[in-house]
Amino acid sequence: MRRSILPIMSFIVIVLLNSCGDKGKSTKKNGLGPEKFTGAKGEVKLITLDPGHFHAALVQKNMYDQINPEVFVYSPGGNDVEEHVKRILGYNSRAENPTVWFEKVYKGKDYLEKMLSEKRGNVVVVSGNNGIKTDYLKKSVEAGFNVLADKPMVITAEQFPLLEEAFEIAQKNGVLLYDIMTERFSVTTQLQRELSMVPGIFGNLSTGTAEKPAVEMVSVHYFYKNVSGNVLVRPAWFFDVNQQGEGIVDVTTHLVDLVQWECFPDQILQKKDIAILKAKRWPTLLTQDEFKQVTHLDRYPEFLKSTITDDKLNVYANGEILYKIKGVVAKVTAIWNFKAEEGAGDSHYSVLRGSLASLEIRQGVEEKFDPTLYIYCNKGVDLTQVAANLERVLKTLPQQGLILEKVGNTGWKVVVPAILKVGHEAHFAQVTAKYLEYLKSGRLPDWEVPNMITKYYTTTAALKLAKEGK
Repeated sequence: MRRSILPIMSFIVIVLLNSCGDKGKSTKKNGLGPEKFTGAKGEVKLITLDPGHFHAALVQKNMYDQINPEVFVYSPGGNDVEEHVKRILGYNSRAENPTVWFEKVYKGKDYLEKMLSEKRGNVVVVSGNNGIKTDYLKKSVEAGFNVLADKPMVITAEQFPLLEEAFEIAQKNGVLLYDIMTERFSVTTQLQRELSMVPGIFGNLSTGTAEKPAVEMVSVHYFYKNVSGNVLVRPAWFFDVNQQGEGIVDVTTHLVDLVQWECFPDQILQKKDIAILKAKRWPTLLTQDEFKQVTHLDRYPEFLKSTITDDKLNVYANGEILYKIKGVVAKVTAIWNFKAEEGAGDSHYSVLRGSLASLEIRQGVEEKFDPTLYIYCNKGVDLTQVAANLERVLKTLPQQGLILEKVGNTGWKVVVPAILKVGHEAHFAQVTAKYLEYLKSGRLPDWEVPNMITKYYTTTAALKLAKEGK
């Protein structure tokens, strides 16, 4: 009986607090200055700034002892924040493991100034319109807030210096500016990284060529998708590359991050380590009916009119970057289609080529759309020795229950138990938990900030080159 009325109770809590969003006490009285975290219960106080992407809600899909259940939301108003609140209410009212968030929502044109002046929290979550996100990041760290930001942090080469400045200010003010890299928590990606560091299995990473890069990654996404059990309603601005960003600076953020994280683990990378060889961009065409299915809008808004050809929307959501990183040739590709075939969803392909073997993640029909890691030995390699090394190493990894199956004459696949496949949405909780650890320690790993800067230099420089048609 109590559970059945929970959705109504949650709704009342949020609406009542929404009407008195400007009454509360600041968590800090003296402006700037880093707050010391100890890991104590409820010491982290979240602020959600202008939520426009569903990733903002996924940070709160789970509860955390260290995070206070009272969350302050600052927004200019409109459908974006209403959808965000509905998602939080859905988590609060679900039958299994419901959350207990209390959202205090302020809506008004002065939402940013209000957030900066009231200082009701100590960690700002930013996930929404990417055209204004970099400015949000800079102003938040200037005001002494820690920031957990959705990708991408920046979408143009012109804005990139502003991001560099934001990191400098964060360091000066003793706060942590960090982006949400969920793909590092995929079990197959973790295994690919770990096996690539075993010389007796992978050998050394090849340097590769433009025709056959040492690293190749492809990420396929869909505009029509389910999130937390419901069909996602996307805001119209999501299809405007001036607000969302082109695919070459959006989804490729994850891929460029994985290239750095897997191939140069715990190493500091700099802009001088990057050389963009080629970059290209191309549109996904959406019909007005498809646009309506994902936005619930009957017609294209005025700001999208310039991108319409023959009544179809041209969304530059696709991009490819061929580049060198510390002399290693890598290629990353982002592709967006309208809707996946039955049983499929967003997918990831990745291959690392070594002197002994290639480590390949596939997620196609043969894998039943389940990401699967394969190990293929190069010609002339001692298969018996590699197999023995694989069997030995798999038993020592933190991921337990892995099974090695032979594939063809020169390969194996790693069978991962279902309990380790938590899914994309659960990765947001894992990233948040890691960020809480960093807050408690008071610092990020030495390589994180320089590598974030290098990552966004790569994506924005590639977009600039692609627009020049080179």
